[in-house]
Amino acid sequence: MKILISNDDGFQAPGIVALYEALKDLAEVEVVAPEHNNSAKSNALTLHSPLYVHRAANGFRYVNGTPADCVHIALTGLLGYRPDLVVSGINNGANMGDDTVYSGTVGAAMEGYLFGVPAIAFSQTEKGWAHLDVAAQKAADLVRHLLPTLPSGGDAARRPAPWLLNVNIPCRPAAEIKGFKVARLGRRHAAEQVITQTNPRGDTMYWIGSAGPAKDDAEGTDFHATAQGYACITPLQVDLTDHERLAYWAPTAAAMGAGQS
Repeated sequence: MKILISNDDGFQAPGIVALYEALKDLAEVEVVAPEHNNSAKSNALTLHSPLYVHRAANGFRYVNGTPADCVHIALTGLLGYRPDLVVSGINNGANMGDDTVYSGTVGAAMEGYLFGVPAIAFSQTEKGWAHLDVAAQKAADLVRHLLPTLPSGGDAARRPAPWLLNVNIPCRPAAEIKGFKVARLGRRHAAEQVITQTNPRGDTMYWIGSAGPAKDDAEGTDFHATAQGYACITPLQVDLTDHERLAYWAPTAAAMGAGQS
């Protein structure tokens, strides 16, 4: 089995090192990650400047681009083979609720999913890397459980439909994590106010404010599950279509079409 690891915190981040160490004995593992921190880059691809790949002393490869760039070039030529699984993380902080829209950690995993490869994004619920060894072990436990379900060797005939999982692990000792629970995404309030400062030349600078608190953290959400001490698994999809409103907008489209005739 072959696993591609990436992240958004950069190839030197403690989270990706811990994830590699936890998975390296489960499969053939390669790391292709951003050179620098690329948090909140979502699915962005670099289209107007060249990308370069370098190899670090520990064998990791790093790219002067986004998380999605790393997975994209890995899958379209850099590796020379199709991995059986793409794993992203472990992120320094939660990716729950609306965070997933912006997350570079999820973006890296999603890029694998878009290429038809099963993918998992792993995050810790708080920043600071507390109990990172526990998070890495939980990540390895889930990957170990899922690997036997994946056909190896790129056998297209046996290849199931890909899936995309978003996993958030509480920053707790192992004894305080109750296990895994499946839950939907919650919601956050809008972000805090933008922060303004003045630079030495008198120009106004703007800094994006912190993420807002949880708005929907009811039972059944990722916020609730992790608060209760569970490592939370949320299956994600890419289809943004509002299927329930297709019929609602159909008369508008029809009326506009009639007006053009």
